[in-house]
Amino acid sequence: MSREHYLFITGRLAEASLRRVVESLAPGAGFDYSIQVMPITVAALMTPKWIARRLTVPDGVTRVMLPGYCDGDLAAVERAAKLPVVLGPRDLRQLPEFFGRRPDLSDYGPYDIEILAEINHAPRLPLQQILAQAASLEAQGADVIDLGCDPGPAWPGVGETVRALRKEGRRVSIDSFNPGEIESAVRGGVELVLSVNRSNLRYAAGWGCEVVVVPDGVEAADAADPLAGLETSVACLSEAGVKFRIDPILSPIAFGMSASLGRYLDVRRRWPQAEMLMGIGNLTELTEVDSAGINVLLLGFCQEQGIHSVLTTQEINWTRSSVRECELARRLVRYAVNRHVLPKHLQSGLLMLRSEKLLGHGREALDRLAAAIRDHSYRLFAEDGRLHLISAGLHLESEDPFDLFEQLLPRAAAPLDASHAFYLGFEMAKAATALALGKNYRQDEALDWGLLTVPELTRRERRALRISRSRGDDCQ
Repeated sequence: MSREHYLFITGRLAEASLRRVVESLAPGAGFDYSIQVMPITVAALMTPKWIARRLTVPDGVTRVMLPGYCDGDLAAVERAAKLPVVLGPRDLRQLPEFFGRRPDLSDYGPYDIEILAEINHAPRLPLQQILAQAASLEAQGADVIDLGCDPGPAWPGVGETVRALRKEGRRVSIDSFNPGEIESAVRGGVELVLSVNRSNLRYAAGWGCEVVVVPDGVEAADAADPLAGLETSVACLSEAGVKFRIDPILSPIAFGMSASLGRYLDVRRRWPQAEMLMGIGNLTELTEVDSAGINVLLLGFCQEQGIHSVLTTQEINWTRSSVRECELARRLVRYAVNRHVLPKHLQSGLLMLRSEKLLGHGREALDRLAAAIRDHSYRLFAEDGRLHLISAGLHLESEDPFDLFEQLLPRAAAPLDASHAFYLGFEMAKAATALALGKNYRQDEALDWGLLTVPELTRRERRALRISRSRGDDCQ
């Protein structure tokens, strides 16, 4: 089988860096290559139509690779080359990963853990707010909307609320021990009741829906038997033909967390075929730490133990994206467990604070860039704990964006107007944030916050927006 021969398209500034990367990469990755340097300084400014008019394809080339910033329809380049055209990564330092061996992800994505998302203190909320929260939670990945009820008198509006949610096509559960409250919810269309123990066990057979069975004495951290009553409850529910899931109750850190994980293992040994549920909010809500890592860890535990449902909530600010985190985590852990591979280098949506790998140009490359540039546009880089600002014949650096800006003012080729100063300040703030957290920074791109990333307009899109506004076009 013949080797692929790639034609890499680039601009003058990136030529030297591209040659170094491809020269070291090609032998191990098993391809031949040619490089065409287009008559343009910055490769990111090229468009497919512009490339197609200037493209020269050497003999033997089997595939053309364009820089990742080359926006638009690639058909024009394919017609000119008469060859397949691919879009490479936006950062040429990612070419090794682009050509590297990757795990087979053809079956990545399925999951078998159901997410119940609780609306806390539902009786205190107006119906429209509950409906809005439910729609948002479902959009984030929740399978079931759980109505969290308060201790005390039954909620008079529970039946109406359940019916309204069911009318919108939502699946609904109720978190209550009050038999009257549960009865009203069941008549409204609830499919799952949290929770049942010996205090309300006698009513469960009449509800006609699935229940979550919990121990009697788990709330007391020093209970002699944290699983007290569970065997009796399970036997009674089984005899009555009531479908159930077992939740041994996860305890917070400092209140028996490690022992509570042992209870899940114990229940799985005693009832190997039973469906189980884990309420993960006792760790995410009651531990002041970003929730993503805890969610991945707990869902990994659930996947290994065959626990097919989790109850989460995102009431407190550090858990505000818990449903989305669980949605990604359940796919990740299923793939890892089923494939018996480590849950890394599979998808990066749960890496929110730090980048998977820091990419650096190196001081020499930045100096060469400063020597090669002929225009006075400013390029910003953030690596090795320092900010770098590069322009024609200029390479300034500092750990402090304020200091870097003060260095620039007397050396700027032209006075900075307000819009340019604002732009540089905005980009320096992003670059400084990237340095502080250990993230990759790329000028004119949003920082990668994983599932929390908010896209930014590209320079072209902003320019087009300004032109449209100046013409009075109706645009957003």
